[in-house]
Amino acid sequence: MKAIRIHRAGGPETLQLEDVPQPEPAREEVRVRLEAIGVNYIDTYHRTGLYPLDLPFTPGIEGAGVVEEVGPAVEDVRVGDRVAFANSLGAYCGQKVVAAKALARLPEGMDSRTAAAAMVQGITAHYLTRSTFPLRPGNKVLVHAAAGGVGLLLVQLAKRFGATVFGTVGNREKAEAATAAGADHVILYTQTNFATEIEKLTNGEGVDVVYDSVGKETYERSMACLVPRGMLVLFGNASGPVPPIDPLALAKGGSIFLTRPTVAHYIRDRGEFLGRVDEIFAWIQSGELRLTVDRALPLSEAAEAHRLLEGRKTKGKLLLVP
Repeated sequence: MKAIRIHRAGGPETLQLEDVPQPEPAREEVRVRLEAIGVNYIDTYHRTGLYPLDLPFTPGIEGAGVVEEVGPAVEDVRVGDRVAFANSLGAYCGQKVVAAKALARLPEGMDSRTAAAAMVQGITAHYLTRSTFPLRPGNKVLVHAAAGGVGLLLVQLAKRFGATVFGTVGNREKAEAATAAGADHVILYTQTNFATEIEKLTNGEGVDVVYDSVGKETYERSMACLVPRGMLVLFGNASGPVPPIDPLALAKGGSIFLTRPTVAHYIRDRGEFLGRVDEIFAWIQSGELRLTVDRALPLSEAAEAHRLLEGRKTKGKLLLVP
């Protein structure tokens, strides 16, 4: 079968399409024939070595498709089931072995591309708004990269839970996308200082929480946007990793809170995983949550997908198709 392999850390050019043996499931695993693969920013961190992995490896952590073989100890998944997974390394391929407990069945009527687009980014938006900082009516929220894959979902969920949403974007086309998703105020960070704008728009009060996936370029001004005892949620490093922060800076900022969450710690058991996924799927099917797929590229164009993602040239989700 075909798979993307990385033999050395580096740029998108390190993503090489190769022939590899078909994987065989162990006792509690299944083999999934993938129909759609999600591209996420963490894939670029693995590729560059920011999050080091043993070489060589196949990147990618989410996908959706059809079960074609099950291990002898698997009881609740059958051949022919349509499934999706998140946080399982090695997804840039045609067939992938996944632990049965890490799979979610697709509801009737949901296609693989929708499911693949919903998994990691949907789970992320869910835990950020329901668990990391549970939103309530009246909260004021700042979402960076509000037209990105997670950003568009965060905007929608924040509005669903009654918050006022401020979003930052890089251009007017992305501003239109964030506004269409429900953002109350959209700030073009390329034209104005977002911290100054937040101060104006909130009459000097600030916001209760900042969901910041940008990192190095934004974190200091993000802290300045918070109300006393507000929370800075750093969940990505699109502009580079954040340097060490002096705890006294949190006190000076108003006894603010800082957290650096990651998906794995918010789906620690199957019950938590399925609880989040089931709710996300239900919102999608009811029309309460709209997914935006920017484009779907052939698996052979994984390098181009990474260039688009790192160049901030996408609105919504990027997919690869085997």
